[in-house]
Amino acid sequence: MRNLLYFCFLIFNTNFLLAQETQTQSTIDEIIVTASFNDVDSYSLSSSVSVITENDIFRRNANHLEDLLFLAPNINYSTGASRGKFYQVRGIGERSEFTEPVNYSVGVIIDGIDFTGIALGASTFDINQVEILRGPQGTLYGANALAGLINIVSNNPTEDFYSEVSGSISEFGGKDIGIVISDSNNKNFGYRLGIKNSKSDGFIKNIYLNQSDTNNIDETITRAKFTKNFDTTELTLNIFYADIDNGYDAFSLDNTRVTYSDEPGYDRQKTNAASVKFEKTLKNDDVIELLGSFADSELDYAYDEDWSNTGICDGTPCDTKLFGFDWWYSSFDSFNRDNQNNTIDLRYISNSKNTNWVIGFYNRDQDINLIRKYTYLENDFKSSFDTRNSAIYGQLTNNFTNNIKLEAGLRFEERKANYIDNNGPTPEGFFCIAIYPKPESCLFDNNYSRSENFWGGKVSLQGELNENLMIYALLSRGYKPGGVNIEGTINKQNLNYDSETMWNYELGLKANNQDKTVFLQTSIFYQDRDDVQTKQSLVTSIESGIEGGDCPCSFSDYIGNAASGSNYGIELELLLIPNNKLEIFSSLGILETEFKNFISYSHINADPSNGIGYDLSGREQSHAPKYHFNLSLNYNLSEYLFLNLNFEAKDEFYFSDRHNSKSDHYNLFNFVIGYKKDSYEINFYGKNITDKDFQTRGFGSFGNDPRKFYITEQYSQYATPRIFGINGKKTF
Repeated sequence: MRNLLYFCFLIFNTNFLLAQETQTQSTIDEIIVTASFNDVDSYSLSSSVSVITENDIFRRNANHLEDLLFLAPNINYSTGASRGKFYQVRGIGERSEFTEPVNYSVGVIIDGIDFTGIALGASTFDINQVEILRGPQGTLYGANALAGLINIVSNNPTEDFYSEVSGSISEFGGKDIGIVISDSNNKNFGYRLGIKNSKSDGFIKNIYLNQSDTNNIDETITRAKFTKNFDTTELTLNIFYADIDNGYDAFSLDNTRVTYSDEPGYDRQKTNAASVKFEKTLKNDDVIELLGSFADSELDYAYDEDWSNTGICDGTPCDTKLFGFDWWYSSFDSFNRDNQNNTIDLRYISNSKNTNWVIGFYNRDQDINLIRKYTYLENDFKSSFDTRNSAIYGQLTNNFTNNIKLEAGLRFEERKANYIDNNGPTPEGFFCIAIYPKPESCLFDNNYSRSENFWGGKVSLQGELNENLMIYALLSRGYKPGGVNIEGTINKQNLNYDSETMWNYELGLKANNQDKTVFLQTSIFYQDRDDVQTKQSLVTSIESGIEGGDCPCSFSDYIGNAASGSNYGIELELLLIPNNKLEIFSSLGILETEFKNFISYSHINADPSNGIGYDLSGREQSHAPKYHFNLSLNYNLSEYLFLNLNFEAKDEFYFSDRHNSKSDHYNLFNFVIGYKKDSYEINFYGKNITDKDFQTRGFGSFGNDPRKFYITEQYSQYATPRIFGINGKKTF
């Protein structure tokens, strides 16, 4: 740490990176973070945060949040769907959701609307910036932000009339077009309206159906923002609509981008959402804020479970029958959810010279109704999961001197959850014939109610060594609710799982130089986790019903607890503008994770029938790569022409906590050649130009290929191959 301080003093006090052309020197714009009680300069925030700008979004041709996450250190995602909609921060986060109610570790907020769990709709169309806050956000957002928060902020109405047309074309049938119009009336009333449609055939070739669009993208996003200013009052209304109709056919028996499915799946979302923010400034400059939001989403997700077709064995060694019947299986699984989410957040913000404080009240109601239709269920699985979160929170900021600031926040939250389905275990005193699937007479309601109280918060101490160098120490606590596993085959030992808590210890440094041509932020952190929630799965033979038996198999997900775990590492972001031609950005994440005192009975190497578990103590947690590096160079070739080169690298990581299959480590190279003049910009881009195969989701505890008689092997979903395209926009 001392050497790092000396290094920063050297940079910011000797001015050795001063531009050669000082009169026209480009400088770093102020970076404002809105995911706090007050809009704060990133330099003044005592926590780790990455801000991705509108310019970054456009030049990367990013249509979805997953296209941007490589820019921030220690951020990962998993797919198992048409897009990466499950996020991990510092190795913590969910990887999937099927029948079980999931409590998320990473919150997603779009214009004040809670998109946690419905992040397929996390479009980047007409977005001003994406803020990624790492570490627990217990004071601000509570139960859904144990690991961190992703806050997405759309563009505001312009002061004068503005219109924009943008579009792109790319390989694999990629094309999109967007339109935006905006204006303000005497600066008292403003509006901004936008609509965009994005399409792609996807990167999969289904040779059975002879189609190249079974994993396609078809997304329409509509945004509207209205602002009204009175003398001391500001009103903001955001309206959001998403109509997403994507295909899902991503897993290949050959671990390629060539599939054999006869019933390709889908990944769909229709969301109607809105938020209203009321801000009243009082005579003493204190502020009353009221934020209300709702989101009503229909989520349809389905897949061909066997990844094959009934004729895949024709003319091969597996083309045999057992007792006169085909012995291989064919099944289709679909999940249809109705997700309704309403939030109200009322806060009073006191602003004074040396001491500021906030007190707030929060309420969140969410209702999720699920219908599962599955080949091996005689009757549809139906469930209802209703939760209510109520919280009171406060934060105090005190400036002891001009250079030392203390900030403390605390949140108390009560969560009530009610769950019911039609797939409960057989009650005592009843007798059912043990056949699969269950007949209607053996279906009983499985229900539970659970109420928990939580507390979280933070304490930070910040010191400015000079006007260009700030250091901070942060202690924060986050929490995540427990629950009950609802699958009827789960044994009593695995029926309940406990809430998880985490202490985050962090030391950080942020610095810039006098000329605003360098910005550096770095931190070291240690996260101590108790009752770590882990995703497990029971793999059961369809033929015999034996857990761990011969495949073809069915799968029952559930959540368990490891005794504890730790996540620690280093994060660094550096932005340099040496002169008016060159801009350099780099980020680095180093991450170490491990389980402590964790015996897993669902691991592929366990023997649950004989009570023998598999010791995962000391093993890395899943989806937690040890390093993540990004380097971007932007060079102005002339007044209007620029070149952007980007290099990204990520280490291998485990796909799951129940097997030992890993992704490959990889290096990616991307480029943009752009021309920008006056009111238009056009870019030619290439992504993954070395055509590197890299995985975003994987399995390794079962076999699914009848041609190999269902031997256990690894299966992976691959990300985008090499792709070239052109995008552009014209403003009026």
